Amino acid sequence: LCGVLIRRCRRRRADDILRRTPSGADGTGVPDGGDAEPAPYWQGALAIAVTVVYLGIGWYLAHHVVQTNYALTTAKDLGGESVRIAQISDSHLGSTFDGEQFAVYMQRVQETQPDLVVVTGDFVDDDSTREDMEISCRALGNLQTTYGVYFIWGNHDRGYGGYRNFTWADLETCLAENNVHLLADESVLLGDHLCLIGREDHSYPGRASMEELMRDIDKDRYIIVLDHQPHDFAAQQQTGADLVLCGHTHGGQMFPVGILGEVSGANEKNYGLETRGSTSYIVNSGISDWAIPFKTGCIAEYGIIDVMEE
Repeated sequence: LCGVLIRRCRRRRADDILRRTPSGADGTGVPDGGDAEPAPYWQGALAIAVTVVYLGIGWYLAHHVVQTNYALTTAKDLGGESVRIAQISDSHLGSTFDGEQFAVYMQRVQETQPDLVVVTGDFVDDDSTREDMEISCRALGNLQTTYGVYFIWGNHDRGYGGYRNFTWADLETCLAENNVHLLADESVLLGDHLCLIGREDHSYPGRASMEELMRDIDKDRYIIVLDHQPHDFAAQQQTGADLVLCGHTHGGQMFPVGILGEVSGANEKNYGLETRGSTSYIVNSGISDWAIPFKTGCIAEYGIIDVMEE
């Protein structure tokens, strides 16, 4: 937008100059009777103002983390109790906050008294440090819940560049040391009424299909699927998942990237809650951002999801 305004401004300026030359009798380009007054350069000022406002809003949205609440119902038996799930996604440690600030956010999550905490991928990135990773793993491990804290891989967690000062194996070890349970194409039963399935990332070669993951699952349980990228909605619905929790999109991050992602089919949903049949899908916009500390497409958030019997 700013580039468009500046280009228009330059064309307008050039047109003004052309109109003024050669209007003077002496061929100087200055009309007889005095010096020409330069046209106000208001388009440039407007371009700067738009840039400042745009980036200011983006900075605020990326660094102001909010709590987003969802209330869902199910016909399945939950033992007469509701279940509260806290979803944390796309922290990309080091992008907009460090490990110490992540720990502060986990204190806010703890205040909601979650029964289950899930981390739906891209916990770390290539630029994350070992120190921030370790502090954040301890913060997750300190959470007091009914069923525990569970983690799935995102497309950035294993690393791309190989230049950070820890490996994905170090991350896996640190998670385990802090009682954070990694699910990589695995399922676990939680109490008498819940089943949690954690999928490998969509980019991982050879990840299991939903049919394989659901083969031995009791469909009377309330089935929660963690899948970093929102890509497999039809299979998740067809195989009987009740709730699918995703991240990855950052809510679009920079407008209009999210809209283009849905239109192109890169993601089945950009942000928020959608229900298809008896399956609910929630795409979290992430508690942070990737690469640049700005967010103009959506908010920065963690989700609190209450599931109740009908």
